[in-house]
This record gives sequence, C-alpha cells and structure tokens, in this order.
Amino acid sequence: MNLLESKAVFLNKERIKSRFVYHGIKRLFDFVAATCGIVILSPLMIIIAILIKSEDHGPIFYKQVRVGKNGKLFKIYKFRSMFVNADKMLDKLKEQNDVEGPMFKMKDDPRVTKIGRFIRKHSLDELPQFFNVLKGDMSLVGPRPPLPLEVVEYSEYDKQRLYVTPGCTGLWQATERNEVGFSEMVQLDIQYIQRASFIFDLWIIWKTLEIMINPNSSY
Repeated sequence: MNLLESKAVFLNKERIKSRFVYHGIKRLFDFVAATCGIVILSPLMIIIAILIKSEDHGPIFYKQVRVGKNGKLFKIYKFRSMFVNADKMLDKLKEQNDVEGPMFKMKDDPRVTKIGRFIRKHSLDELPQFFNVLKGDMSLVGPRPPLPLEVVEYSEYDKQRLYVTPGCTGLWQATERNEVGFSEMVQLDIQYIQRASFIFDLWIIWKTLEIMINPNSSY
C-alpha cells in the first residue's frame, strides 16, 4: 500500500498512552543512542561549529520554541543555517511558500547561508537535537515538532500529531519529505503512530541515515 493511502481515522489516545513497555524501551534506547551520537559525532559537530562561526561570525546554535507532546512548549536546538534575524524576514516570504497548510517551506530560501545550505541538505543542522532527546523533550523518531503558530491553525485531526513525543526524524522525513504537502505529512505521522514499534523505529533511523548520505529533496 502507498504510504499516503491513509484513511482519516482518529486515534485512541488512551491506547497509545497504555503502551508502557514500548515507551519504556524507546526512552532507554533514545538516551543511550543520543549519548553515543554526541560522543561519536563530536568531531564533526566541532567542524560544523567552526564553519558556521567563520562564515558570518554569528551564533553557532539556533534555539526556537516548538510544540511537543500534549502541547508542551520546549526549545529546540539546531545548528544555525540561516542569517541572523532570519525570522524577521519570514512575513515577506510567506507568499512564496512551497507547501500548503500551516507550515512554511521554501526551496530557494534567501535566508539560508552557504554552509547552512549544505548542512540542511544532509540534515546535519539537526545534530544538536541529541541534547533535546537527552532532556526528554524529543525522541529519535516521531512527528516533526511544529511551531506554536502552526498549531493554532491545526484541525482536530492534525492535533493527533501531538499525542506522542516529537522526533528528530520520522516517517515523513525518511520517505516523502518535501515531495508532499502538509496534509500528506500529517497522514504519514498518523500512520507512524498507528504502526509504532521498536523495529519500525529502527527502520526509520536506517532510512534517515541513507538520506543523510544520499539526500532526497530536503531543503
């Protein structure tokens, strides 16, 4: 069955919460894997930090408020891939949004720096999110954490994405990514929540690693 062929079903939130064994194993795996990731990839992260700093002498990291599980707000960490004060330019670019719905994506975003374009293409800007995983605000696998302004426009169906802990990667990122719009992304997230298992999480992580090496349409 095609990944996008999903019926508009509503999930059983209580059944999701009752999966104690799965969530326990997932949290343990997240903590161990994120710790190992930080240690193993620290040389690469240092190189990226130096390149970002040397390009325009601005901050290395970018922090932004996102919406997590059950609507909890948290600060997400990323390597800065845009010019300083890029958020203030967003209003002027909204008409050039490449996706429909409450999410902004622009292929040739003029706010992205040279090093930023490379690290975004290979998803390296997401590496600091290992620290979000250690804190418990994020998981390695789950729906993309949205902005508060996006959630304001969510339908009740869309809000089901917030039933679980958001992830550094997910079914959308590992398969269709920018090939589909917002509604299709939500369908993929709902499918993930329905099918969630430790084996499925490992498959998504594997596909994500493949994409980092051989990027899909990410931008």
